[in-house]
Amino acid sequence: MTLSVPRAVDLRRAPVDEVLDRVEQSLQVSFDRQTIVRKRRSVGARTDRDTWVRIERRGFDRIGAQGWNGPETAAVLTGVVMPRWFAGFAWREREEPVMWRADEFELATAAPVGKAVLVVDPGLPDEWWAALNASLDALAGQRTPRIATPDTETATQDLVTATLRETFPDLADTSVDEWTTAHADLTWANIMGPEFCLIDWEDWGTAPRGLDSATLWGNSLAVPALAERVWKERHQDLESRTGRLMALLFCAKVVGPHAHPQDPRLEPARREASQLVAELNAC
Repeated sequence: MTLSVPRAVDLRRAPVDEVLDRVEQSLQVSFDRQTIVRKRRSVGARTDRDTWVRIERRGFDRIGAQGWNGPETAAVLTGVVMPRWFAGFAWREREEPVMWRADEFELATAAPVGKAVLVVDPGLPDEWWAALNASLDALAGQRTPRIATPDTETATQDLVTATLRETFPDLADTSVDEWTTAHADLTWANIMGPEFCLIDWEDWGTAPRGLDSATLWGNSLAVPALAERVWKERHQDLESRTGRLMALLFCAKVVGPHAHPQDPRLEPARREASQLVAELNAC
């Protein structure tokens, strides 16, 4: 019998040997089990042909009408530094409304800058920042029918309004007036360094302007100098009206109803949110 709601599964703890075996057989590769990286909803590993395979589990409720082929469709983007995509396939779990997807990529030569949220300045060189700006600007200039799914939720005006209203009811206007193309999961764990490269393209698509810049800035708030550098580098996005909305949207996720008291971004986000609300209401 098919379940209506998928079980919550954390791939950092759940057994994945059968999944890895299936992917090895389908892609005709062997994984180096010593290189496996396990995240909440994805697993990755190096293969015997010096490529990288990323495997993700996602419920039907998190897969929109556009499908679930972000890495494959991202292969057509130009001017963006990312690993080349080689192959991919998906399958459905028999007893649950859940799909798995595996994608094989060129092996990135650098490591992720850090965890999603940084608490120490990584000391990235100027060349890295220049490459970041070039890739994000090139990405924003390309159009796609795909809709971004940050945090696996479809980026819509309704989502923006609902999230902001819940935490900042005094905000006068939540309307998004600029939409562009975004990576939609621009955490520090998805950017390589010191040699720049963007990975994990499952959620890319059209989104409010500044979503990526605001995400990187927000995940830097525990390191004031780093957050200031992100804002300086991406000021054209972040100082637009929609960019400020995206910065406030990020703050809402940190300081809102599900705020974690130990989150190192909590107090900086509260301060920034107060200023952003005042600036947006003055527009």
